[in-house]
Amino acid sequence: MKLTANFLRQVRENMHKILRVLLILFFSMSALTGCIPSKEQSQSNGRLQVVATTSIVGDVVSQIGGDRIDLSVLLPLGTDPHSFDPSPQDVAEIADADLVFANGGGLEAFLDTLIENANAHSKVFNVSEGIDFLAFQGDDHEHDVIEENHHEDIDPHTWTDPNNVMVWVENILQVLVEKDSVNKAYYVENAERYMAELKALDSWIRSRVDEIPSENRKLVTDHALFGYYAEVYGFEQVGALIPGFSTLSEPTARELADIEDSILNLEVKAIFVGRTVNPSLAERVATDTEVRLVFVYTGSLSDIDGEASSYLTYMRYNTNAFVEALK
Repeated sequence: MKLTANFLRQVRENMHKILRVLLILFFSMSALTGCIPSKEQSQSNGRLQVVATTSIVGDVVSQIGGDRIDLSVLLPLGTDPHSFDPSPQDVAEIADADLVFANGGGLEAFLDTLIENANAHSKVFNVSEGIDFLAFQGDDHEHDVIEENHHEDIDPHTWTDPNNVMVWVENILQVLVEKDSVNKAYYVENAERYMAELKALDSWIRSRVDEIPSENRKLVTDHALFGYYAEVYGFEQVGALIPGFSTLSEPTARELADIEDSILNLEVKAIFVGRTVNPSLAERVATDTEVRLVFVYTGSLSDIDGEASSYLTYMRYNTNAFVEALK
């Protein structure tokens, strides 16, 4: 009987030891799995990693994504998007991103190779999708609508018309909601607020442009940048110092002479040159024609303390520059 009691006591002690070991293992596994969230948990609790190609695209994306996304901009401020040369670090940034928002329309000539190297085709979304692109039509500087998939001679500068940026907002909102449905209400609220600001901007531009006599609404720029702006607000793009839509082109001596003749014959009051390009050519033409040279913002915003630190202030700055020079 005594042997049986000792035996039972040992069994109970062993059972307690086994139970303690099992409990330790259970809590250890729980702690371990709690420290390593599943992919679904990471997507629902973490911010989307978003890359925008230009500061203009980035600003519009930030207006909708707000503090629910981590946003980086590929091109440094003041960089001409036509001539940007990406680095290996840019490839890594694209590879690590959840989403990449690009202007589209052929503006980012560097992007195809960058996407290929980063294997990021499925991550890239063109904010200008659905916009009727304008096409350059020879020496008369007329425009026709062209499909997006024919990039040659497409005008990619869609943002110069805030009505096009409203299309951007719709596209960005759709992508963010698809990728992060948990924050849908937040994104929708931001998009609605920003849409109202863009509509107010459009009305303000129209009222400012009304101050310019119709015969003075002639734009000569460093390259054909303001086609959408000209079309919607009643300007005529009568000349560009650099032929076509890219700053990488160069005018021939004959083309330059023809532009100077047009400036003189049309009594153009100002030449508008972007802050992201070398102004030497524009300065030469301004000297030859004795026409005022006015600097505007083109492919990049200013720094945070500058006069064009957001898309809205960028458009107001350029509009004020046009009005003050031409009225």
